[in-house]
This record gives sequence, structure tokens and C-alpha cells, in this order.
Amino acid sequence: MRKYFAIFVFVVLVAGLCVPPVFAQASGSVKGVAKDAEGKPFVGAVVEFMNQDNGQKYNLKTNNKGEYFSLGISPGKYKVTLYKSPDDQKAVKEIYHVNGFQVQLDENNLDFDLKKEQENTAKGQGLTPEQIKQMQEQQEKQKKEVTTVKALNEKLAAANAAIQGQDYDTAIAALNEANQMDSGRDLIWFKLGDAYRLSANKQTDPEEKQKRLDSAVQSYQKAVELKQGVTNDKDPNAAKSLAAYYNNLAEAYAKAGKTDDAVKTYAQAAQIDPPSAGQYYFNTGAVLTNSGKVDDAISAFDKVIAADPNRADAYYWKGVNLIGKATLQGEKMVAPPGTAEAFQKYLELQPTGTYADPAKQMLASIGASVETSFAAKKKPAPKK
Repeated sequence: MRKYFAIFVFVVLVAGLCVPPVFAQASGSVKGVAKDAEGKPFVGAVVEFMNQDNGQKYNLKTNNKGEYFSLGISPGKYKVTLYKSPDDQKAVKEIYHVNGFQVQLDENNLDFDLKKEQENTAKGQGLTPEQIKQMQEQQEKQKKEVTTVKALNEKLAAANAAIQGQDYDTAIAALNEANQMDSGRDLIWFKLGDAYRLSANKQTDPEEKQKRLDSAVQSYQKAVELKQGVTNDKDPNAAKSLAAYYNNLAEAYAKAGKTDDAVKTYAQAAQIDPPSAGQYYFNTGAVLTNSGKVDDAISAFDKVIAADPNRADAYYWKGVNLIGKATLQGEKMVAPPGTAEAFQKYLELQPTGTYADPAKQMLASIGASVETSFAAKKKPAPKK
């Protein structure tokens, strides 16, 4: 019996030696560091290991140093994807991925260094070290541009709010600070011109008023210069924006008493933005009317009418300038040809408009009747 028992024990021991080591390590560990193109760690990012054979996934999260680590990853080939959750979105965004990463029964290291990846990509494209340097400088320039634009937009928003509140000095200060950051932005100079021009209206000192108008002119001129230097054929509003710069420059000229410069500048606006030419010609006519240049004003309002035959106020102001050339023949006022027709056309288009009563008074002063297409026509008397 002892012999059999000994043999049995020996067999059991031998069998035990043949059993696979079920408690031995059957998985690997993974770790790494994730950094962005600036070398900063990706904090709170997700590193997904997806087994390319069975689809099994392991999601690991990076810490404040951009590090991730995990035990118990089954060996095999994996697609490893770095995801980052944008601050303003719930959905995750893929940053980078690696295909065919082999996880073994050991410690496996996989770092994400986007800066090096970009450099390696550039080298793989056959770029020279100098070209790689230029690419990096361009990336740095783009980063700086984003920062600058953000700061400028903040200054611009503050200036716009101040202008809305008629606090022009605060707006001027904000825009000057913006120009100290970057003096090459046409919109900043344009808004600065607006602030100076509008603030001039509030000045009681003639010298200070003139000084601000001169500053407005200089600011608008700088805006025009910068805008002309920008070539962007894809911007459908480029011509309209430049014309608006010329328009406000012309108004500053006009308020500064530089009528000829104003007229010339309005003409440039009309040439650049033909669809809005009627408005620029109207502004020209207004400046000439205020300057007492009657014939030139009439010509300007004729251009407005040619561009927009239904613009009622152009007919009214043409009539005002025409009646300014009226002469007295005895006790009767004789106006130039077309005067009555101008006022009557205004009344036809706007029978109850802003200038309806003055137009009727003008017609009465030259002995003309109010005739519009809106007036009821008299029926002929029945024949007897």
C-alpha cells in the first residue's frame, strides 16, 4: 500500500509540474506622455487603445503632466488614438493616432509628441533643416497672430461700446492702445477716425474741434492706405469697405471746410462701389449745397437721380438749389426750368414725406401748382 501511495503522490507532483502557470503574467502595461505642438502636456486627454483583432478598447486618461498608465492590457496589435475634449464642446476630438502598435507581455511605452511628429513629417516630405525652421517660425507667427487679434478685438469692442455711449475720449484712448499693439490694422484706424470725427462735434473750442477733425482725416487716410495694400479677391465686401472709408474721410474733409477734397473723395467712393454710387453723389450734393455751390450741387443731384430715379429727397434738394437761382421779374419770382418739376416729383414719390410741406411752399412761391400722379384728376365737364 505504501508503494502505491508513493507512486500516486509522485504522479500528482509530476502532473502539477505540467500545469500551465495560471497565475503568471498574461498581460502588459502601457504608459506614456502626451504633449502638444508647443511642448505643453495634454491635460485630461483620453488615450484609447483599440485591439485591431477583436475590437477590445481601453480608455486611459492623462493627468496634469500629460501622463497616462495602465496595467492589464492584453497583448496584440492596437490602434492608439489621442483624443482631446474641447472646452466649449462635449464631443471629443481626435488629435493624433498610431496604427499597429504592438503591446507585449512587458512594459510598453508610447509617447505623443506633436512637435516632433510635425518635424518628422516635414523631414519625410524632404524638407531641409532651413525649411523646417521656416515652417516652425510660420507656426509661431500664426500663434502670435491669434493672440494679437484677440487683444485687438477686445480693444475694438470697448471702443465701439464707448462710441455708442458718446464717450469718444475713452474710445480714442482704447483705439490708440490698439494701434500701439499693432499699427497695421485698417479697421482700427477707421474706427479711430470715427471717434475723432464724432468727438469734434462736441467741442466748443474751435481750435480743438479743428485739431480733432485733422486727426480724423489722418486716421481715415491711414485706414485707406492699409486697406488698399490688402489684396483679397475672395472678399465680396472689400470694395464696399474701402468705399466706406473714403465716404467717412470725405465727411471729415467737409466738416473741416475742405469742400474740394470732400467732393474728390466722394467721387472715389462712387467709383470703387458703383452699386452705392447714388448715396455718395447725394452726400456730394449735400456738401456742395452747404457750401453754396449751386450749379455743382444740381449736377450732383442729377447723378443721384440717374443712379436711383426713385430717390425722392434728391428731387427736393435739386429743386432747392434751382430755386436758389430764381430771379425777380417785377413782383414775380421766376425759377429756372425744371424747378417745379423737381418739387412735383418729390411730392409724387412722397406726398406726405418730411419735405412735403416745404415743397408745396416752394411751388407756391413760384406760382406753380401741386401736381402729382397721386392727385385726383378732374373729370372733363359733360358736354351740353
